[in-house]
This record gives sequence, C-alpha cells and structure tokens, in this order.
Amino acid sequence: MAFIPLRLSLLRLVSQNGSFSTLQRTISYKSAISLNTLYPNSSLKLTTPAFTPNSDEKFSGFIPLNKVDISYSASSGPGGQNVNKVHTKVDLRFKLDEADWIPTDIREKMLQTHGKKLTKEGYLIVRSDITRSQQLNLADCLRKLRSMIRNSAITESKPDPETEERIRQRHLKASRLRVSIKREEAYKRAMRRPPTVVDL
Repeated sequence: MAFIPLRLSLLRLVSQNGSFSTLQRTISYKSAISLNTLYPNSSLKLTTPAFTPNSDEKFSGFIPLNKVDISYSASSGPGGQNVNKVHTKVDLRFKLDEADWIPTDIREKMLQTHGKKLTKEGYLIVRSDITRSQQLNLADCLRKLRSMIRNSAITESKPDPETEERIRQRHLKASRLRVSIKREEAYKRAMRRPPTVVDL
C-alpha cells in the first residue's frame, strides 16, 4: 500500500513523456541507437543534393535525379503476397542523346556500345528488382548506370606498331603450325588405307 503513490507518480511521469498508452497498457522503449536518434532530420524523400563537379574528372558519379524518370512497378519472382502489394521494381529511364549531365564524348561512346538497348524514342532504361526494398533497387539502378558511364569513359590504349607486328607474326606461325599438323594427320590416314587398283 505504501508503494501506490510511487507507482502512480511513475505512471504519470511516463505518460507525460509520450511513451505510455493508457488504452493498451504498454510501455514502449526507444533505444539510444534508434534511427530517429542517429539521423533526426533524415527522410526517404528523393532529393538531389547540392553538388559542385570536379573539373579534372570526366564523370564524377553524380546523377541528377530531376533529369531522369524513375518509375516503380510490381516485381516478378518469388515473394508471396508482398510481390502483389508492394511496388519494388525500379525502372530508371532517360534520353541518352539529351543527357547534358554526361560529357559529350562519353555520351557518343555510350550510343555506340548501348545503342541496341535504346527504345524507339531514344530512352535508355536501367531496371532492378533484385531486392524487396524500393530504395535498395533504386540504389542498384544508379550503381548500374554509373558503371555503364564509367566503362564508356575508359579509353582503350592502342598498341604500338612493333607489338602489332609481333602479334601478327604469332598468329601467322600458329596458323602455319595448324596446317602442317593437319597435313601430317591426313598423310597418316592415307597410309592406313589399303592399296587400290590404281596404286597397283
């Protein structure tokens, strides 16, 4: 009986903090490492951060989200009812010839390498549905697009004439060796045959 005032004051204190519900009679606990504590001003809204590009790099990895079209749809494959309820598949599309945020030489190289992937309207589509999270699939789409752009930014080094001549001589030697081996095998097969009337 002596603990009743103490218990009431404890319940009053907890209810003032907002972590106690009188209807459900449950006390909720918020960890010191919860997401609201670690990232108090974070949100899942897609925004393009302020960015100043480096003039030394051809492509810095920055993709402006306001210049690409992002659409979500139901994902295929296993997943139960979650597949039907949640739109987690991500389609990221943009017109490659109008993408001014990609340098011109990289854009031309991408038109050569990925020209067959373009739609009739000229859109390049990058898709991802590997996870059950919409945000992770979007991050995977952006990673794929960055790797496509960076692979197109790599300039292939042309070998010098001496190396080209050395490679040509090796190919020529290998083809001559292959022909001589074929002739030896043909001669062996001819020697195994019994003699004909013409040979006698």
